[in-house]
Amino acid sequence: MNSPSNRDSASAEVIVRVACLTDVGRTREHNEDAFVVADLTSGKTAAEPAASMDMIGEKGSLFMVADGMGGAAAGEIASAMAVDIVVGEMRTNWIASNIGNAEQFVRAIKEATKAANAQINAFAGAHPEYRGMGTTATIAGLLGDTLYLAQVGDSRAYIVRDGVTRQITKDQSLMQKLIEAGELTEEEAEHSERRNIILQALGPEPQIKVDLTHQKIRRGDTLVLCSDGLSGQVNKDQIAEIVTKEPDLTRASRKLIDLANAAGGPDNITVIVARFDGPGLTQAGDEDEVGHQVFSLRDSGASGPMDRVMTGTTPTQPMPVVERPGMVRPTPIRAIEHAVLPPLEAMAPPSPAPSPPPTPEVSPARKSAGRLIAIGLFALLIVAGVWFVIHSTRSATDSTGTSAPKR
Repeated sequence: MNSPSNRDSASAEVIVRVACLTDVGRTREHNEDAFVVADLTSGKTAAEPAASMDMIGEKGSLFMVADGMGGAAAGEIASAMAVDIVVGEMRTNWIASNIGNAEQFVRAIKEATKAANAQINAFAGAHPEYRGMGTTATIAGLLGDTLYLAQVGDSRAYIVRDGVTRQITKDQSLMQKLIEAGELTEEEAEHSERRNIILQALGPEPQIKVDLTHQKIRRGDTLVLCSDGLSGQVNKDQIAEIVTKEPDLTRASRKLIDLANAAGGPDNITVIVARFDGPGLTQAGDEDEVGHQVFSLRDSGASGPMDRVMTGTTPTQPMPVVERPGMVRPTPIRAIEHAVLPPLEAMAPPSPAPSPPPTPEVSPARKSAGRLIAIGLFALLIVAGVWFVIHSTRSATDSTGTSAPKR
């Protein structure tokens, strides 16, 4: 690679040093992960274990991790196809073009991701023995001082800044949906038996929805891109400690993989570690935001995470979720809405209580007549009472006068 002094000042503004490593883990017989690192200015790529390179260029850099699935050799084929197709599409639609703005860069990444999905899906359709094959894809492209990311599945991207690790992608997984719905905490999700269920992958379906995000980079930031063989066994604090204390990126990558293997190594483990420096980057400030930040393309609206799990042209058609690792083929199961929400009957509003019978209508004339009758009866009752009192008094007087002795 040319040194910074041999490049013009514009292309030397951001310096990227990167190392990458992959490992089969402790329980798998073969490695279904794949990765690629590419200098999009020179066209140089690295896709071999323990590869490292420095990159400086106005066309930017590309980092990608793919975690294959499908059993037998299907996962290996899917992940290898994904990295090859994405790099090939970027060469055609970005490196060879004269366009250099951020929107076109993101568009090229998105279209490369969709092309990989279409070709893997077509390959599986033409080869029944690979039916259901697929792979995750986490792609990070650096242009200037900003990372632009395309996410499909649950491989992850982290930024380590000032000794703290923050995730900048969002898993397209059942656990993430349950966390967002308030059904599980992050700690509970980490120990769930369903933590390997993902909602999207390249290949199983003809259409995908790519989660596009972006992140401003500051001087000294470190990008960690990895498959879930690492993120499932090594927590964010451990990642921060190793990356912060180990200046050699190749040794840092090896320590991260060793830590995942020490925790059991149940899956293939792949990690890319890239550190950013140079006069084109500023120091981090307290106001800087690090996390999942959606990037919108003007012609298609926000390309954010899925609000519903679906694919194809029918709005109600749920996308099958995929469980891995260790499965022979991704098997469709209930849509995520069914896992989170109660049955439709339980969601229906309760039936209204029956209305009381209506009060009969009474005409004003009848009301008036009724009042007169009531008054008359009341008067008659008073007269009868008076008569009874008088009559009783007289009877008592007559009885007293008859019985008394004469004088």
